[in-house]
Amino acid sequence: MSTIEDVAKLAGLSRTTVSRVLNNHPYVSEEKRKLVIEAMEHLGYVPNSSARSLRNRKTGIIAVLIPKISTPFFSQLIERLEIAASEKNYQLIICQTQYSDKKERTYLDLLKTKQVDGVIMTSCENDWKIIDAHLDYGPIVLCNEIIENVEVPMVFMNQMKSGYTIAKHLIESGHRKIAYCTNGTDKVTLQARETGFKRALAEAGLSIHREDYFQHVSSISDGKNIFHQLYHNCNSPTAIFTGSDSVAAGIISEAKRHGWVIPQDLAVVGFDNMEITELMDPMITTVIQPVETMAAKAIDVIVDKIHKKQYRSRETHEFTATLAIRESTLVNSKLVATS
Repeated sequence: MSTIEDVAKLAGLSRTTVSRVLNNHPYVSEEKRKLVIEAMEHLGYVPNSSARSLRNRKTGIIAVLIPKISTPFFSQLIERLEIAASEKNYQLIICQTQYSDKKERTYLDLLKTKQVDGVIMTSCENDWKIIDAHLDYGPIVLCNEIIENVEVPMVFMNQMKSGYTIAKHLIESGHRKIAYCTNGTDKVTLQARETGFKRALAEAGLSIHREDYFQHVSSISDGKNIFHQLYHNCNSPTAIFTGSDSVAAGIISEAKRHGWVIPQDLAVVGFDNMEITELMDPMITTVIQPVETMAAKAIDVIVDKIHKKQYRSRETHEFTATLAIRESTLVNSKLVATS
């Protein structure tokens, strides 16, 4: 049977420091506290009620892992998550991974060291086996992310329906050569959106031409660059789905600067319903994601898991977006559900 001396030796700390951690002493650094807890877990050391209390203590804090705070969608999601968490008497800490698997692992370790009660992940950078190991210490909920065959709750928007609805709108508006933009091809959510878009095209006997497919674009400057590629294309598309309101704004501003009329010369669809969509002239047709209801559901689910201590269970909570049809594709504005 392991002893407190064994824990101290493995952690590389003194017996006194280990004792202070076990008794939740306030003047122990989080780094040392983490070393002690990891050593205890490795050795299976549970000496007394103090250590058990350390393992079972509640912080009232939920960590939210996001790739980039500056992305408008994630900014909106964080705001709504904070409001929903506050109503449940929980606080949020925001952990920006910047798409780094190393940073993601560091933040997930907050569960191991009992610094948070649960984690909401809006994007996953590590292999699921690495993430799954953290479920021994607390609940994880995926929000805006979908992974097949995992035993955690997932809260997401039906991206396939959204992609399908966008393409149908453009086809029904008379377009037959349509460009497509994406910020990546490795995410299940983006793949689903593209699948829905291509399905609607296929039903109409259409497809995306190679020169009209743009990857890894997300900013206004990306949109401006895309316009110049379209401008020099002798067989330019008559419509484009940008995958981002920022990209849409960049395309429209540069198109107008070169004398193009939107949507007569080029119909443009954005995504996320950023404030800029209603400030542009013409206003941008875009997808309105149900951010508020998704955030509320994610908080409800993780708080329930925290209280019940049921960390492994597959649940799916699917939501539907709305296509806000505005002047960048149609003269008369209207809303269309993507269901």
